[in-house]
Amino acid sequence: MANGRARRALIIGGSMSGLFTALLLRRHGWDADIFERSDVELSGRGAGIVTHPELRDALQAVGIDPSTDFGIDVLRRRTLDQEGRIIGEQDCPQTETSWNRLFQLLRDAFPADRYHLGKDLRHVRQHGAEVEAEFADGTVATGDLLVGADGFRSTVRAQFLPDVQPLYAGYVAWRGLVAEGSLSERAHQDIFADFAFCLPLGEQILGYPVAGPGNDLRPGHRRYNWVWYRPAGEEVDLPRLLTDRDGRMHSLSIPPPLIAPAVIDEMRAHAEEVLAPQFREVVRVTVQPFLQPIYDLEATHMAFGRVALVGDAAFVARPHVGAGVAKAAQDAFALVRALEDSDNLEAALQRFEAERLVIGRRIIQRARHLGAYLQTRFRTEEERLLAERHRSPEAVMAETALLDFLYA
Repeated sequence: MANGRARRALIIGGSMSGLFTALLLRRHGWDADIFERSDVELSGRGAGIVTHPELRDALQAVGIDPSTDFGIDVLRRRTLDQEGRIIGEQDCPQTETSWNRLFQLLRDAFPADRYHLGKDLRHVRQHGAEVEAEFADGTVATGDLLVGADGFRSTVRAQFLPDVQPLYAGYVAWRGLVAEGSLSERAHQDIFADFAFCLPLGEQILGYPVAGPGNDLRPGHRRYNWVWYRPAGEEVDLPRLLTDRDGRMHSLSIPPPLIAPAVIDEMRAHAEEVLAPQFREVVRVTVQPFLQPIYDLEATHMAFGRVALVGDAAFVARPHVGAGVAKAAQDAFALVRALEDSDNLEAALQRFEAERLVIGRRIIQRARHLGAYLQTRFRTEEERLLAERHRSPEAVMAETALLDFLYA
């Protein structure tokens, strides 16, 4: 309590990390509001998420039961060669869910009147024991704590760490969702129920089942989520991929409907040349593929007086670790623990930073190792050796989207 009232937190960003942080703070006695820059409800276009025990623990901690209709249980991983033959298998039970499902669970758990859309942050100011957020619509919110949970393009981070910029990894991910009913019997039998991989030279495609529209988990109504990593040079290839159908180039990312048809046609043609038949089919029948350039982003600090960064606002790791949402939830846990253990808010945020910087850097490094073989240029001999190590089916199946390394 502050002067007999609940301490107030301003959460900038209404996606996963913002919701986890706000929900946990509220359960620990804080008055928390979320301010989201978008003026419409968020959507992840159904993209898949690999879950971990840490994520389930976080959901239970905010009062959400993840045991019912959470996702699809996948028991096995398998790798196919270019001819479609199975060249590796490994037991690995996991639950695969969708971004939309997880977001809706969190969104429904948070009071609707404390979730504010259309709040585009312009500036943060700190005055003694208060922090102030000024928005583009002219409104101002004041609190005891401000949390930047506003993702990859964080306005909060840009104010306090203007020199921290995304670092392009040298490759992109093509992604898509395919209705279960549109797959052939062979593709369904060989890859649909599994976490499946195919490893063309210098590339990787993977896929797994997720719920259908409206979190439909009925057989025949689900979808297949696939991700295909392909090298793309920064000077020529990436600008071409991010130039839309009207000739306008986008920075960092491009909305799926604006991707140039020639770029999609080229991607589909390459799939016919290098992928296993089952994955060729998956790419062929995808109605709207979307493109994700891969970046690293590594904050040098996460605490600035009464301001903290969490989730992708602080660290963005390549997707191979599958740690994004779990890391955001663990950031929120660490923040709340630090605040509970101290009456000095600024000192608490410094302890939070010391704990989470180490974890963020470890995840970044691990993701770089897993993605090393997708790079076309190596700066050191160590990078080349890492690329060789992580190229085998055994290594890919044993290391992708698992968090064991954090506890080794």
